[in-house]
Amino acid sequence: MGDCQMTFVPGVPSWATLLTGDLDVATRFYGPLLGWRFEAGPDRWGPYVRAMAGDTAVAGLSAAARHTELPNSWTTYFGTRNADDAANGVRERGGTVAIGPLDFDAGRLALAADPAGARFGLWECRENTPQTDLQPAGPGAPAWVELRTRDAFDAARFYGDLFEWLSEEDAATPFDVRWENERVVLSFEGRDAVGLYGGAIEAAADPQVRPRWNIHFQVPDIEEAVETAKKLGGRVESKAERTSQGPVAELRDPEGTLFHIIGART
Repeated sequence: MGDCQMTFVPGVPSWATLLTGDLDVATRFYGPLLGWRFEAGPDRWGPYVRAMAGDTAVAGLSAAARHTELPNSWTTYFGTRNADDAANGVRERGGTVAIGPLDFDAGRLALAADPAGARFGLWECRENTPQTDLQPAGPGAPAWVELRTRDAFDAARFYGDLFEWLSEEDAATPFDVRWENERVVLSFEGRDAVGLYGGAIEAAADPQVRPRWNIHFQVPDIEEAVETAKKLGGRVESKAERTSQGPVAELRDPEGTLFHIIGART
């Protein structure tokens, strides 16, 4: 295997992958919208490309949904030093592992779900030592990741225990967990990285209110990006609204996959 091209920071969202049924449709949409160019990646499970924001790989796009039972979706992957141990940890804490861990690129990955049903990935890069910085913030990069779930505090205990956010043994931990009203915020090296919010219901007929991880891609001008998405065949689920992290809009791509864009804080 070659050098690992995917960001790898243990304990925090380190990579994002789109499963799509039509890679050409996806690249024609996300390229102009987020300013990405694309490079070919490993094709063990079908066509796969890396999305590049400048010289930085920020996401992967896979056509695996075409020949699997997995739905079109964006998945956030948490870095881990050992994917097998992490997968066992998911099961021990009441979650499930649907796929893997399996060899991919220069590491190992798995697809899992927490006890409330929110899907996420595990990513171990075997070729490189862990990085100490998150992906650089900037246009086209994942700038914020949030979980919508039934109980944010239960979720924080699950993920905090799994990824050692709440370790009391290491005084020099890079993690800081803030418990704020109905949400929990994880910071890494002083930068907000993850938000956990309560309120989603597992049995809801509308999948938008079921427990899920949402990836927010940064754009220079959110109103302009919303208009561009519509011109490219996307659909607006919710117009831009101000949040503590910046203005956020909820969109669907031409194949119906839900994702979010986020503008700069004002």
